[in-house]
Amino acid sequence: MTFVQIIDCKTSRIDELNRLMDQWVEQTQGKRTATHSTVGQDRSDTSHVVEIVEFPSYDVAMRNSQLPETDRIFREMIALCDEMPSFTDLDVVRDEGLYKAQSRRLLDMLAHEPELALLDAVLTENYHDHDPANEQDAIGMDAFRRVVEMWRSGFDFAFTVDDQLAEGDRVCTRWTWRASHSGDFMGLQPTGIDVTMTGMCVHRFQDDGKIAEGWWQYDRLSLMAQLGAVEA
Repeated sequence: MTFVQIIDCKTSRIDELNRLMDQWVEQTQGKRTATHSTVGQDRSDTSHVVEIVEFPSYDVAMRNSQLPETDRIFREMIALCDEMPSFTDLDVVRDEGLYKAQSRRLLDMLAHEPELALLDAVLTENYHDHDPANEQDAIGMDAFRRVVEMWRSGFDFAFTVDDQLAEGDRVCTRWTWRASHSGDFMGLQPTGIDVTMTGMCVHRFQDDGKIAEGWWQYDRLSLMAQLGAVEA
């Protein structure tokens, strides 16, 4: 279970505190067990600083606290604070990446949502889609719907999400696509063959949580080989 420690302190020496955190990161390289650290400053009180440090588990966090470098940095941090910092230990019981969930929702809608007009719930009106298999990018909802309709006319399909990574406003999703060739696709008459294709997409999000841009990479050559259109 992921463990989070919240350090709450008051200091007028925020720049020195940041430099101290940089020293801790440098000095504990190869020993540190923390996986993520966020420092926030209160808008209404700039002397109020909160640091959130994430660890794989409570036991791992305790081993981290016993490092001599951590102890030394902690004592120097206290000296920079106006008062004794407070610590809150939290076991994470839910951690939902909302952008990740939105990317998964889009893949599900592409496969199963009969009303493509509803895609505007997850995509911006001027959504920009990059697909190396297409001669031109699809820009705007109408253009993207036409791309989706082309795939739907040829296949009954579904996505399985294999992995996701999120950084800032972008989410990368690795997926497996499984389908039945049920209609005409790029001049190929329906064969009823069950096919599988792997790929990934990167989505860029706007502040409102909608997807503004997408980049796709997938193994279309393997797909065409399974359909008998090219030699395996």
